[in-house]
Amino acid sequence: MSEANNRTVTLKRTFNAPIKLVWEAWTQPEHIAHWWSPDGLETKVVEHDFKVGGNWRYTMEMQDGNLFIANGVYTEIVEFEKIFSSANFKPMTEGVEIQALFEENGDKTNFTFNIVHPTEEYRIQQEKMGILNGWGSVFERLDTLVSKLNS
Repeated sequence: MSEANNRTVTLKRTFNAPIKLVWEAWTQPEHIAHWWSPDGLETKVVEHDFKVGGNWRYTMEMQDGNLFIANGVYTEIVEFEKIFSSANFKPMTEGVEIQALFEENGDKTNFTFNIVHPTEEYRIQQEKMGILNGWGSVFERLDTLVSKLNS
């Protein structure tokens, strides 16, 4: 296993929607607002400059009233293939890279999501904090949205 793999958490899904639709859900603010948070939270897209070097910033109000802030800078974008970005999810996770990989599978989309941490220790800490459950619930919401858009 490579050193980068030791620092990476990976989630894989197949969405029952064409790649163009899944891509749109990932790249258009009006769609992002409907899925980019765990169930029960509302996402506000504060900034979304979808280009390499562009900033993104989303906020969610937690049940306790505190603000959860997600932000980063796009580092690589290949249409219908991949979106890489630096990312912070304050107050829980900072200084990671997220990699969204899209693969056409007929009328479905194979999706791989990597969260690359600065160190293996940080990855282990994040896994213990429930990073897989958190992103899993976010991608459930994405699945619901793309299914609805596809019908």
